[in-house]
Amino acid sequence: MDKVKIDNNVFIPMPVTLVGCLLKGKANFMTAGWVSRVNANPPHIGIGIHRSHATPEGIIENNTFSVCFPDRASILRVDYCGIVSGKDTDKSKLFTSFYGELKTAPMIEEASLNLECSLVQTIDGASNYFFIGEIKGAYASPECHENGRINPKKADFLLLTMPDNTYWTLGESIGQAWRMGKQLVNK
Repeated sequence: MDKVKIDNNVFIPMPVTLVGCLLKGKANFMTAGWVSRVNANPPHIGIGIHRSHATPEGIIENNTFSVCFPDRASILRVDYCGIVSGKDTDKSKLFTSFYGELKTAPMIEEASLNLECSLVQTIDGASNYFFIGEIKGAYASPECHENGRINPKKADFLLLTMPDNTYWTLGESIGQAWRMGKQLVNK
């Protein structure tokens, strides 16, 4: 076997997002990487947030949150939102906020993609909450979508790798999912 045993606490590349909530009546944004779609229809997204952060308070209070996908132009502000806490720092003026139909899930005008979510379930983990939200609205920058879908290259999405704590952008497209493998059918 040509494999090397590594630490079990392995991290995979994660999307860099900003989770938005109203915190004591003000827009608050927290950098988060533990984000995943968890249901197709209706569309649900899940986010893992350590219980020590201020953001869970706002999510639980309002039963709403947003997941905003910034691009490289916002990287300094994105990183800053992961360094300072909403408990001590007012982050409401870092970005231009807007609200969708839910009215309590602040989103970011400068982000390529914004998802406004209503809280469906909270899983209370040993160190983190895992919030599952139903996506009630999706808002994209005009230059980032084609035919109603996001073009990830134009959106200039960010990724995070750990434990080296490095930001990345997407590379090139290398093929079509659920098509390429058909070459191996009946071989």
